[in-house]
Amino acid sequence: MTPVKMYTTQVCPYCMRAKSLLRQRGVEAIEEIRIDLHPAERQRMMDLTGRRTVPQIFIGDTHVGGCDDLYELDHRGELAALLGT
Repeated sequence: MTPVKMYTTQVCPYCMRAKSLLRQRGVEAIEEIRIDLHPAERQRMMDLTGRRTVPQIFIGDTHVGGCDDLYELDHRGELAALLGT
C-alpha cells in the first residue's frame, strides 16, 4: 500500500472524516503531522501545498488536497488505484 501522510490538527472534524474514509479503504497507517503541536510544520505544509487549511493529504508523492478532494477522488473510483489496493 502506498504511504499516506496527512497534515492535521486535533479538533478538525474534516481531518477525522478523512482518516475514517482512509481506514475504510484499508489504510492501516497514516503519518500524521499535527500542525497545532508543531507550528513550523504549518509553514512547511503551506510551502508544499499552497493551502492553509487542514487536512492536507498526500498519498505517496501525490498531493490529494483536503477532505472534500479525498471524497471526490473516492467517488470517481480513483482512490483505490492511488492507494495501490
